[in-house]
Amino acid sequence: MFKQVGERISIKELIVEQIEQVILTKKIAPGEKLPSENELCQQFGASRTSVREAMQSLAAKGLVYVEKGRGIFVNEITSESVSAPLSKYLQMRLDKYYMIDLVKARLIIEPSIAYEAALHHTAENIEQLKEDIHALEIYEGDYKELATLDMNFHHHLAQATQNKVVPLLLKPVQELMPEVKSTVYAKVDDAKESAVIWHEKILDAVIKGDAQLAHARMTEHLKIAEEHAITTLQKLGELKKGD
Repeated sequence: MFKQVGERISIKELIVEQIEQVILTKKIAPGEKLPSENELCQQFGASRTSVREAMQSLAAKGLVYVEKGRGIFVNEITSESVSAPLSKYLQMRLDKYYMIDLVKARLIIEPSIAYEAALHHTAENIEQLKEDIHALEIYEGDYKELATLDMNFHHHLAQATQNKVVPLLLKPVQELMPEVKSTVYAKVDDAKESAVIWHEKILDAVIKGDAQLAHARMTEHLKIAEEHAITTLQKLGELKKGD
């Protein structure tokens, strides 16, 4: 008989919604100054408290920043500001088996990235990917930096798709990988050698423009990575054989 009544929206949330819409539709560009606190109070017909709380929410979202004595400015949105919150969320929510979940997620996403990279890469992309492989092959320092060099290849392969959304989608997962991969490198003796070999195989398929082969080789590469993750958890005593 009756329709469900939604929760009452606060004045603060209404202010946030309107300013956010203005920023996202680029009516106020990054670096531009918002009206003063007093002007916002007048325009919204709201209290100073509501306006300040709204600014705090917008700042927490990374949409604005406050310069003391100068005012409130629209922030420049970067890939880091978009991906960092999701990476932190994943870190807080995932359990001890998360390294396996991460590899499985990559198995869903990255073979298609390799496929698209084979079709759309540029000469500059290929040179960068070759540099990534060489840097990984010759590096002999700590495991975390080694893991970062490993992931650089995958990040630049995503860029080689020429799709601006793809690297953004992959970045939150990639930001968790150095910690995972550094543990794997510490526990699996041939992990680095395997990564170099398969990166070279994937790149070879990309250079040839063979999308199906690039897809297949990335799939095999990540299946091996999954085996390495399982081995690492077993060596850490967090996973029993047969689980």
